[in-house]
Amino acid sequence: MRKPRLRPNPEVDLSTAIGSVTLPSPIMTAAGTAGHGAELHAFFPLDEIGAVVVKSLAPWPWEGNAPLRVHATGGSGMINSVGLQGPGLPAWLETELPELEYTGARIVVSIWGRTVDDYAKAAELLAAVGAQVVAVEVNISCPNTEAGNELFAHSAELTTEVMAATAACGRPRWAKLSPNVGFRLPEIAAAAAAGGAEAVTLVNTYFGLALDVATGRPVLGAGRGGVSGPAIHPLAVRAVADVRAALPELPIIAVGGATTVADVVEFAMVGAQAIQIGTATLADPRACHRLGIELAHWCANQGVKTFADVIGTAQLRQ
Repeated sequence: MRKPRLRPNPEVDLSTAIGSVTLPSPIMTAAGTAGHGAELHAFFPLDEIGAVVVKSLAPWPWEGNAPLRVHATGGSGMINSVGLQGPGLPAWLETELPELEYTGARIVVSIWGRTVDDYAKAAELLAAVGAQVVAVEVNISCPNTEAGNELFAHSAELTTEVMAATAACGRPRWAKLSPNVGFRLPEIAAAAAAGGAEAVTLVNTYFGLALDVATGRPVLGAGRGGVSGPAIHPLAVRAVADVRAALPELPIIAVGGATTVADVVEFAMVGAQAIQIGTATLADPRACHRLGIELAHWCANQGVKTFADVIGTAQLRQ
């Protein structure tokens, strides 16, 4: 017998504030998992989730890495090295943004670059976009050619510099950070805030490597890649909890392996104001919409009237 389909619960207020940005739901897509435009609108109304975060865009088109780009890691998620393929911001503004705006979605544009100047140019290109672009997510978890084969987010100084360089976009900025700095993550988050970040997105993928045991060679065309999915969820929860403890006033958008409503609630309990759904969307394009509805029902069943009352309620032993 088919399970009855859940409907939105109007008795629960799911709205959430991320700095100066207020969204009607804390659930949004994660950059890189929902395309550059309105692809998911075929599966659910995009204006019924908190926001659509588009795949990261540079000021210029980029082909990305050689195949194979994505590989399943058993039942625990995946490893990828897509390489930030994209049409570039000028082309996206002309061809993809109008259709996405037409859906009524609240839009978060993710940007990336290889130099600080690239980030500044990307921000300038977004200065004239409409009000439906509610924030810019600055993906500083990408290769940094100005300091070798590293990530901007591995340096507190460069994190501050990049965030400051993106002020020209004229709207709230969120810094997407790498978890691969270990216990330095609160330091990097503070550096992002010092550069003007209203919030931090925690976390990007974890460094990983998968081999073809028949050949001994990497499965991915680029060799190493980023691990995502359920396997990293407890690690991402720890990252959010650590930054919340160190920086209690800094808004956090959590991302990392959330596939169930319990995962979403767990992120909120350790202090996240919003949650992005990534790998789960690749498996189920309706995941964001479903989890928003399930969250409302979870709150109702717990006697919780507003999602905000869940945030920061974890009882962590000091």
